[in-house]
Amino acid sequence: MVSRTRLIVSDFLISVMWVWSGALIKMFVFKVLEMGHDSRGEFMKNSLSVLNMFVFAFLAKVTKGAAYNPLTVFASAISGDFSQFLFTIGARIPAQVIGSITGVRLLIDTFPEVGLGPRLKVDIHKGALTEGLLAFGIVTISLGLARKIPGSFFTKTWISSVSKLSLHILGSDLTGGCMNPASVMGWAYARGDHITKEHILVYWLAPIEGALLAVWTSKLLFRPQKQDEKEKLKGKTE
Repeated sequence: MVSRTRLIVSDFLISVMWVWSGALIKMFVFKVLEMGHDSRGEFMKNSLSVLNMFVFAFLAKVTKGAAYNPLTVFASAISGDFSQFLFTIGARIPAQVIGSITGVRLLIDTFPEVGLGPRLKVDIHKGALTEGLLAFGIVTISLGLARKIPGSFFTKTWISSVSKLSLHILGSDLTGGCMNPASVMGWAYARGDHITKEHILVYWLAPIEGALLAVWTSKLLFRPQKQDEKEKLKGKTE
C-alpha cells in the first residue's frame, strides 16, 4: 500500500515537472538565448528536449516506475493483471492528469506569456488519425525497448528520446504532436475546452485506441518472454 501511494505521488510530481520543463526549454531558447524559430533555434530546443527526456528517464528509474504519460502506464496495465489495471485507471492516470493541470496553472500564474499550449490545427478526423498513429508508434517503441534486449540504460533512453522527438516533429504542425493526454488536458483545462468533442476524441480516445492496437500488435509479433524461456528449458531437458 505504501509503495502504491508513493507511486501515485511520484506520478503527480513528475507530471507537474514535465509540463514545466517543456515550457521552460522553449522560454530559455527563444527568450533568454534570443534564438529565432530557425534551424539554429530548433536544433538547440530539440537538443535540450532530448537531454530533458534523459532526466525524466532517470527519475522514472529512481522512483521505480513513476511516469507522466497515461499511454505508457495504460499499455503496461493492459498486459498486467486486473488489479493492476484498476490501480492504473483509477489512481495513476488521474494523478497524472491532476499533476498536469496543477503544473499548467502554476506555470501560467508565474509566466503569463507562456501561452496556452498545443491546439488542433486540422479537422477533427485528421487530428484523431494523427494522434492515434503517433500513440501507436510511441507505445510500440516503448514495448519493444521494455523487452529484455541487449542494451544499456543510455542506449535505450537514446532510442526512446530520439523516437519521441521525431514523432513529435511529424505531428507538431497538425495536432501539436503531443502523444500525452494528461499534458494536453492540463492546457485544455486552462483554456476551458477540456470537455469538448475534439479534445476528447483527438487527445484521449484516439491515443488510447492507438495504444491498444500497439499492445495487441506486439503480442502477435512477439511471444511472451516467459513462454520463450519455458520452451528453451524444455528443449534442453529433451
